Amino acid sequence: MSTTRQHSESRLLVPSLLFIALVVAAVGSLGTPLITSVASTFHVSLDSAQWTLTIALLSGAVATPVLGRLGAGPHRRATVLVTLAVVVAGSALTVLPLPFAWLLVGRAAQGVGLGLTALMMGVARDHLPEGRSAATIALISVVSIIGAGVGYPLAGLLSEFGGVRAAYGLGLFVTAIAFLAAWRSVPVAPEGRRADMDVAGALILAGGLFLVLFLAGETHLWSRHLAVALVLAVVAVLLLCGWTAHELRSKTPLVDVRAVRHPAVAGANIAMFVGGIGMYLLLTLVTRYAQTPHSAGYGFGLTTFAAGLVLVPFSGLGFVAGKLSPRLRERISAPLLLAGSAVVVGGGFVLFAVARSRVAELFVVMGVLGFGVGGFSAAMPGVILAVTPKSETSSAMSFNYVVRSAGYSLGSAIGGLLLAAGTDAGQPFPHDGAYTTAAVVGVAAMTITTMAGLALARRRSPGTNPIAPLTGAPSQDRSSR
Repeated sequence: MSTTRQHSESRLLVPSLLFIALVVAAVGSLGTPLITSVASTFHVSLDSAQWTLTIALLSGAVATPVLGRLGAGPHRRATVLVTLAVVVAGSALTVLPLPFAWLLVGRAAQGVGLGLTALMMGVARDHLPEGRSAATIALISVVSIIGAGVGYPLAGLLSEFGGVRAAYGLGLFVTAIAFLAAWRSVPVAPEGRRADMDVAGALILAGGLFLVLFLAGETHLWSRHLAVALVLAVVAVLLLCGWTAHELRSKTPLVDVRAVRHPAVAGANIAMFVGGIGMYLLLTLVTRYAQTPHSAGYGFGLTTFAAGLVLVPFSGLGFVAGKLSPRLRERISAPLLLAGSAVVVGGGFVLFAVARSRVAELFVVMGVLGFGVGGFSAAMPGVILAVTPKSETSSAMSFNYVVRSAGYSLGSAIGGLLLAAGTDAGQPFPHDGAYTTAAVVGVAAMTITTMAGLALARRRSPGTNPIAPLTGAPSQDRSSR
């Protein structure tokens, strides 16, 4: 490779990594604003249309640890390119005039791209100077969150003026550009890496995650068929426990479960799970409240596009928080930044509980949420990677993103259950007070998250060494940060 091309790829690397992470997050969330449009266009029920979102989350949750393990090996560039090719092909299926089943196949293929975020972090950590890599990893984590806020209003606008196919056409366009960006700029992995795939572990994890996300998405099961839901929940727990036992015995585990037991990694994942519940709960509450018609006695009856604009402060201030986080890290530790960001998100819940009578107040709530989520997302990688060798970056962060997906799905389900509990029989909308109750639950979740962050800050020691890598990574990967 010529020196000129090497310099060009180095210059394009950071914007390409950020763009790819933003695109896969935005495309993965395209199902959210289009559920109603899909139901009317394909003449299916809203429950069936909901699967255009659920199936993307499911395939992303399953693909994330698999891609994380592949990304820890010598074929990371090929893994990124093949995955993006799958996403592009899936995007094409969502645009073509095919039956509803093919739309679900396409959305599943698009969801696979959600597993690329951890690989982008691995590339940044391997190929950028330490200071710059930390800032880039923080921004990758942030844009993977705010991508939903970017995709929501654009998809809503295109859906209103061009139909659901036009909205999904946006996904095809940006994923094709992301593939070209990866082809041009993503380098090969450093020499000496290995990554053996645990196929059995992947299958067991897929079964457990499917049941978890299915139960989170199909909230009517809990209200109409409680016994069935409980049985499936028990099966899910047994599968995940069986997967954990399998990983502990395996010589080539999909996820290094022993590393997850490290206090810093375990605490960070607990904070991510509970914090994810709270963050997605507030996002769900605000968007649903904004679209509730005036006839309910509250709400603003906003269109899909207008409701999407409410998410603009979320994305904007989330990005600002991500840019500020590296400077704050010079003064405070990552766990303290994590705890402080959780406090900010909790403040967003308080604002929503006491002030939601005007649209402008929802914009403020979303701005506060975005700032808190941005800081939280930027701090999370620092907590985990401080005790993780470079060779295990993709695998360690992929597990964290699986935890995040589970937390988000549960947050969405809890929101639906709380609002359903506050809805009178025969009425289409819940009481206004149900939103206040849900906000109180969110405050409790963020309080737990704050406590987890503070506990991590107390446990942290300046001389903490990274966890030894699984696959005999080179000795330079073991150096203390």
